[in-house]
Amino acid sequence: MNHAVIMAGFGGQGILMIGNLFAIGALKQGLNCTFFPSYGVEMRGGTANCTVTISDHEVGSPVTSSPNGVVAMNEPSVAKFAPRIGEGGLLLINTSMAPDNDFSKDGVEVIRLPCNQIADELGNIKLASMVALGAYAGRCGVVELKFLEEALPEVLPQKLHKLIPSNIEALRAGAKRADKQD
Repeated sequence: MNHAVIMAGFGGQGILMIGNLFAIGALKQGLNCTFFPSYGVEMRGGTANCTVTISDHEVGSPVTSSPNGVVAMNEPSVAKFAPRIGEGGLLLINTSMAPDNDFSKDGVEVIRLPCNQIADELGNIKLASMVALGAYAGRCGVVELKFLEEALPEVLPQKLHKLIPSNIEALRAGAKRADKQD
């Protein structure tokens, strides 16, 4: 098994955090992985993306030209990364920030979720990236949600540990909503 996903959006949306969480969750599950972050010089409000490659073998490179999946938290990310997804891949579009209902590619499953809206319903708009990660992880099945939940204390700074329950709720809400899309 070898799975590469690109997570992308604006700086400040938690893109690098969810990529790191996905990678640490994979390690907790006993898999090998690499985490390769990239962000613009503007940081907050600029572009941010990361590639997470997960495998049950040694990972040869943290870079991929044809990922198995993309989590696109905004419209520019859909435009830039979605066309790269390989056959049998998965694209998650945050329709709160990327109202792209036209993207399609043969052999690519597309999940459209209003992640910001779901996070707002949970009481914290900052949970949108966790909703997206939960939806992606739940649908692709590479890293089980329980391992993502176990990894939260390692990813969230100590001062934010009180928010672990709401982050778990957001992960589960995303997985549940993605499960209902067929």
